[in-house]
Amino acid sequence: MDKYGLIGYPLGHSFSISFFNQKFADEGINAKYENFEIPSIDELTEVLDKNPDLKGLNVTIPYKEKVLPFLDSISPEARAIGAVNVIRVTHEKNKTLLKGFNSDVIGFTQSIEPMLDKKWHKKALILGTGGASKAINYGLKSLGLETVFVSRYERPDTIQYEKITPEVVREYNVIVNCTPLGMYPHTDECPNLPYEAMDAHTILYDLIYNPDQTLFMRRGKQYGADVKNGLEMLLLQAFASWEFWNGKEK
Repeated sequence: MDKYGLIGYPLGHSFSISFFNQKFADEGINAKYENFEIPSIDELTEVLDKNPDLKGLNVTIPYKEKVLPFLDSISPEARAIGAVNVIRVTHEKNKTLLKGFNSDVIGFTQSIEPMLDKKWHKKALILGTGGASKAINYGLKSLGLETVFVSRYERPDTIQYEKITPEVVREYNVIVNCTPLGMYPHTDECPNLPYEAMDAHTILYDLIYNPDQTLFMRRGKQYGADVKNGLEMLLLQAFASWEFWNGKEK
């Protein structure tokens, strides 16, 4: 039986295990999907050794960047992004070969593109600076938007939350939340932004999908913003993962 899985820490909020096991059952695929909750990325080698039937892995927080040194090859897109969330595992003679891909960028661009109007949406704020935000940045730029990262800390090429004025929100009217702020169980949290400056031309996209309406989304919606959570992106990136594992590279 082929095996697929997810590496990350912690994995309590994982969607992938139920999605893929349901897919395997529905389509009569002789495979199973498991969670590998590893407190250190160094334990990846042990996961591979103990599971010789592994054909593919998804990678989630906090290992999308930390996994790079373990890979034998990386797709050009994932290399440009600097983060990997899909690994194809193949075996040649006695060697296990790992190739990294990024399906986050595929899921995100396919999900946000229908919301964009080139006349209004030219600049975007990306909240957060982790592995997911790198894919979001790549995706937004590929759709023709200028981007700025927002961080709590002083970092090169970022601005801080306190510098986001109503004028900034009106100019950078596509805002993507790549932070865990507002994720269950901390549903009363949201990024600190001047929501009152938002209007019908504002897009708020939240990578979080639990709860399905975060406080970030609800506060923007109050002022007319167009909002979307990360569930569709998650589904689309899962479809792309399956393609990558089976050698159907984009």
